[in-house]
Amino acid sequence: MGYASARQTCQVASGGPSRQDIRPNDKQTDEASFNSRDFGVRPLLVIWEMTQACDLKCKHCRASAQPHRHALELSTAEAFNLVDQVADMRVPMFVLTGGDPLKRPDLQAIVRYARHRSVKTSLTPSATPLLTREAVFELKESGLMRLALSLDGSTPRLHDGFRGVAGSWKRTLDAVEWSHEAKLPVQVNTTVTRHNFHDLDNLVELLTSLKVVLWSVFFLVPTGRGQVSDLLSPEEHEAVFAKLYSASKRVRFHIKTTEGQHYRRYLLQQHAEAAQSRTIADLIAHAPSGVNDGKGFVFISHTGEVYPSGFLPLSAGNILRQPLADIYRNCPLFLSLRDVSQLKGKCGRCEFRDVCGGSRARAFALSGDPLAEELCCGYIPAR
Repeated sequence: MGYASARQTCQVASGGPSRQDIRPNDKQTDEASFNSRDFGVRPLLVIWEMTQACDLKCKHCRASAQPHRHALELSTAEAFNLVDQVADMRVPMFVLTGGDPLKRPDLQAIVRYARHRSVKTSLTPSATPLLTREAVFELKESGLMRLALSLDGSTPRLHDGFRGVAGSWKRTLDAVEWSHEAKLPVQVNTTVTRHNFHDLDNLVELLTSLKVVLWSVFFLVPTGRGQVSDLLSPEEHEAVFAKLYSASKRVRFHIKTTEGQHYRRYLLQQHAEAAQSRTIADLIAHAPSGVNDGKGFVFISHTGEVYPSGFLPLSAGNILRQPLADIYRNCPLFLSLRDVSQLKGKCGRCEFRDVCGGSRARAFALSGDPLAEELCCGYIPAR
């Protein structure tokens, strides 16, 4: 397909929902750890960028956030309609992100409505003065299921330098304590770049003391304010994978990657070494298909545009004009991203392509083609 015209609305027909359930397998630590399901019918995660307004100035910001809200953000009524669509698709988790969702005065109402529709919500607020103890308790009371906080360094110097605002590190740690008080599970998100690559061991120790339930490690995609010069090399990605794998065997919280799809390949390689009675081919054959951009994952912008992920800026339609289910299930862009036979270069030849598939967002950012090979992966396919 031609990606120059990918922003045009897809002409699709309605498709019926599947009755196949999606359940997590707690014994694994990556996005690929979920039991078999049909990603062609429903995603595992729907992410909604509630607003691009934010008072932080993060160096890597995907959204290139600004202080003020956009005039064409989805209204409260349109937000409720989105919740209805997510509920009808029976999506396991609905993530409210930004910008800073706390910039929206209707945030509590939307969380309450999601609870009314039995939609499980997670929130990624910014660590600004808007994030208070009272706000955390109100979100818990409204029905929020998890608070996801960003922490990009083990020290204030590292984290605040990353986020562009002094005091962000301390407020993040305060918010962790408030969440524990409110009995609200806490997830920590970390974006790995050249600025904090050396600090990961210290960060693991800090997270252990903070009693988080999940560490989501984001691997930089050079979009928005993210720069190619901040990307890790393929060898450095492997070094980070080794740190994550080592940590996963001794910490109590789960570890998963975002835009680090090749960590799944690394995990299978380690499992094959540990269990010498099983071959890589056997492990691949029994591994579930991995989440990827547009494959178990969908992102909705503040104005309703639907993307394979927040890091892959190719619009497949808009929920104000088409149902989310129709776009996700039938748009050619999404269909191509879920078809691993269309992958190019070494990703197309790789025996791990069903489990991994490479970051489609990073492939697009570096080559202009979302089906190109993953340039930050050092693995050479066997076939």
